[in-house]
Amino acid sequence: MPFTSEEQAKSAFDKKNPYKYGILPILVVIKNDTGKALRLNLETELVDVQNHRLESMPPSDVVLFDGAANKNWSAIPKPLPIPLPSHNKGPLDTWEIEGRAFTAKLIPPDESASGFVYFNSALRPESYLYVNGIADAASGKEYFSFEVPFEDRKP
Repeated sequence: MPFTSEEQAKSAFDKKNPYKYGILPILVVIKNDTGKALRLNLETELVDVQNHRLESMPPSDVVLFDGAANKNWSAIPKPLPIPLPSHNKGPLDTWEIEGRAFTAKLIPPDESASGFVYFNSALRPESYLYVNGIADAASGKEYFSFEVPFEDRKP
């Protein structure tokens, strides 16, 4: 679920609205009803109707971010320079960004995990979230990838 409104942002991020600063936060909730433990190495992409794909940003980059939404999905965002300057904290330098990010690596049977993934983008009509990297913890067998449509996506 994308968090784009002020009300949604306030419930998750208190006084900061990441969407206002060009960051689209999407709440990911995974419930494990397989009866087996799940190992997670999540890879998430935001995909638009033209099949342009945008990888999620690490939360540590979001707290440094001070730009505008990515207007060109076909351009791969450049990684931040290493080493990162310590004095260039962005307007989203708040504990909620990293503290509420999706970080689970294992989900026991009948449990769930949730958190946010972040994209340098505006929410586009008919876009969806592509999720990959869910496997059976014991066997290592990968489960299928998932496409999670947003409410405005046409069937």
